[in-house]
Amino acid sequence: MSEIISSDKLLKEFAPQIERTSLVGKIWIIFLIAVIFLGAFALYWQISRGHIVTGMRENVVWGVYIVNFIFFMGISYAGALISGSLHLFHAGWRKPIIRMAEFITIISLLIGPVFIMLCIGRLDRLPNLVLFGRIQSPITWDVIAISTDIVGCLLFLYLALLRDLAKMRDFTELKVPKWKKKMYKILALGYTGTAEQQIMLKRATDIMAGMVIAIAIIVYSVLAWIFSVTLQPGWHSTIFGPYFVIAAVYSGSGVLIVAMYIFRKTYHLEEHITLKHFVNVGVIMLVLAAFFGYFTFSEYLTKWYGSQKNDEQLIGILFKDYYLMFILSNYVGVLVPLIVVGFKKLRTINNITISAVIVIIALWLNRYLIVVPTLESPYLPIQDSREAWVHYSATWVEWSLTAAGVAMFCLLFTLASKLIPIVQVSDLKEEPKQVDDIYMK
Repeated sequence: MSEIISSDKLLKEFAPQIERTSLVGKIWIIFLIAVIFLGAFALYWQISRGHIVTGMRENVVWGVYIVNFIFFMGISYAGALISGSLHLFHAGWRKPIIRMAEFITIISLLIGPVFIMLCIGRLDRLPNLVLFGRIQSPITWDVIAISTDIVGCLLFLYLALLRDLAKMRDFTELKVPKWKKKMYKILALGYTGTAEQQIMLKRATDIMAGMVIAIAIIVYSVLAWIFSVTLQPGWHSTIFGPYFVIAAVYSGSGVLIVAMYIFRKTYHLEEHITLKHFVNVGVIMLVLAAFFGYFTFSEYLTKWYGSQKNDEQLIGILFKDYYLMFILSNYVGVLVPLIVVGFKKLRTINNITISAVIVIIALWLNRYLIVVPTLESPYLPIQDSREAWVHYSATWVEWSLTAAGVAMFCLLFTLASKLIPIVQVSDLKEEPKQVDDIYMK
């Protein structure tokens, strides 16, 4: 039988994460801030000189910014679906990793929409989207959906953190600045863990878990419809809604595995995040890989077999100019997790993490293939045949802002782990010591 570790013992174990930052940690934070400052300079360069400093032109009006937007929004919805589902199904093994999924949801949800703003040439007109937005516009749907999702996921995260906030408020041995103690006290809202409070908190958390799952599916479907309601070749598809949702959860499971690996090594969480957790999330990734492979095959097969002129042109561009990227995203990105997780002898923590990294890269490339090649194959003949106008190539400005977005994600994740334990400390059960041996048999 697994015994329950006391919260005080866990808080003592995780206290160093919150009380101080190592030299390596400080260097890491300084590096991330430096990358963000580089992105800030790139943003100034773009605003002062206009979109001419990017690779976007009148033909290819979207580029890396939209790819990043779709990717970050996808992993945010994946975090919501994974954390909400694990909570509702009361999976006992979820507790050491569920907070990481919750943090992935919120942080990605805050960063993703910023990339949309980078595509806008006139940021001063941004308030018009709220003041004069037309409900008939899919862009307005997206604004409403994302705003609703941010509110719902923040509330779900707060409810999930409430018990730990109360325990940190009451833990006298925690040596943190007064402002942190005051923050814990304010955010704990007088929670003391009475039977009535626990019942109310559980009901509220269960309701929000169900709601964030529904919201995530709806919101990412709305994002997919922004593409599919057009007649543009490559976008006009009836399966884009479920295709985007599956791809989102697939990439999110990869990000979760990488986060588990990094925090496991950084904070020495080997006793809490074991091979079992990597295998379980890896199995989720395997199932999603199969679904993603099926949807991808179905999408391209129907386009190729239909033999419509515009679809043939798009497929020609994919196999001529983007052949290697197509293979990496739709073959390697599907087969690697199927092989690694599918065969027990290959189910090691390192192998599963490597396959997760491959999945993340493959899914980013997949978004790129959805956006850019389609815009390079328009309905109307291209009047200006200059290379820069026909084909898209991202500039240093776009790559710098992309790196800044990734750095901001890592920085917020790091800072969040310094405010509250990255592993849930309330009612955490210790896994049997033989669990790794069992999963290797």
